[in-house]
Amino acid sequence: MLELETSKNIKMEGVKGPGDQNAPRDTYKIAYIIHFLLGAGNLLPWNALITAVDYFAYLYSTKHVEKVFAVSYMSSSVLVLIVMLSWGEWSRRLNFRLRMNLGYSMFVISLMVAPVIDWAWCSSDSNEPPNGAYAVTVASVIVCGLADGLVAGSLIGSAGKLPKEYMQAVFAGTASSGVLVSILRIITKASFPETPKGLRSSAHFYFIVGTIVLICCILSCNLLYKLPVMQQHYKLLQVDPLCSRPKFWSVAGKNRWPAFGIFMIYVVTLSIFPGFIAENLESKLLRDWYPILLITIYNIADLLGKSLTAIYLLNSIKIASWACIARLMFYPLFTACLHGPKWLKTEVPVVTLTFMLGLTNGYLTSVFMILTPKSVPVSEAEISAIVMIVFLGLGLVAGSVLGWFWVI
Repeated sequence: MLELETSKNIKMEGVKGPGDQNAPRDTYKIAYIIHFLLGAGNLLPWNALITAVDYFAYLYSTKHVEKVFAVSYMSSSVLVLIVMLSWGEWSRRLNFRLRMNLGYSMFVISLMVAPVIDWAWCSSDSNEPPNGAYAVTVASVIVCGLADGLVAGSLIGSAGKLPKEYMQAVFAGTASSGVLVSILRIITKASFPETPKGLRSSAHFYFIVGTIVLICCILSCNLLYKLPVMQQHYKLLQVDPLCSRPKFWSVAGKNRWPAFGIFMIYVVTLSIFPGFIAENLESKLLRDWYPILLITIYNIADLLGKSLTAIYLLNSIKIASWACIARLMFYPLFTACLHGPKWLKTEVPVVTLTFMLGLTNGYLTSVFMILTPKSVPVSEAEISAIVMIVFLGLGLVAGSVLGWFWVI
């Protein structure tokens, strides 16, 4: 019943998005590329923070850095989304460009906090981190999460009203961000000697390059809505007769299955990645390279999953929802890698499971985020996309909290 209803709506609204019959062409794919870049920039700070696991483990060796970062970041991100929904009129007064510029500027500031603290630490000739350094670092992660809520809510809400390729571009960009950041971390780590000074220098260079990419995102965001193709898309949207702005819970009720599915995806993923993978698994062969390589493998698989929807899109929200429930099998499998027989504790089973975790995460996320806004009337497409982001965020928070149970 649900599947037939969803398929009917998709056919009625058109999977490609509003105004598709007369849709303007993005001839040189500039708008697509910018959406891809903005998607990559949206998750770049988070990926940068979790992939520098070796650096933060050196600075704060007695802290559960990855798990604290996850809870802090995800909670603050969801808080912003809730505020945007609760004070909708206020958030709409801040136009898209202003919200995006504000969010990316907050990203730039928060990403530079860790290296600036470290530079101050190095100049003080002290072997101990400055008082309050860890608290300031966690505070910067919270600011980063606030920026993520602002950028993600604005970007995905906007893409939800456009043809489906732009939503696919955003999510392919978020996945590519993890891969690019992981490769950057491997290059910077390998380029410097394996000493405390080399580790710090590589991390500083790594954060500076990430900041430069975010500045490019700010420039691209300001260029995006000056493009003729984007101006034409929004003119077509304004022509559509829109009724009063739909309420959040009304739209959420129509999308309860995809909302549940996206929630389950990120409960499972965030309770395992990055905290469990970065802190609980060890390799005598790969040593401190092990968590970096596992995070890289996850990010590559996530990118592949999100890119697969450009080749084959599963047109059934019901099947995708059941697939999300099936991902609960990752819990006993990863538990076996931690407490099971010796052969399961080796690198090959862990790498295989990590790859499958990322692949299913990427593909199912992309399926839901493409299908859901197209399964409702055009007037509800933006709210529908934001509903999905809110439940995604709630899944991230719940998953990051559940990640602490691995410590017990």
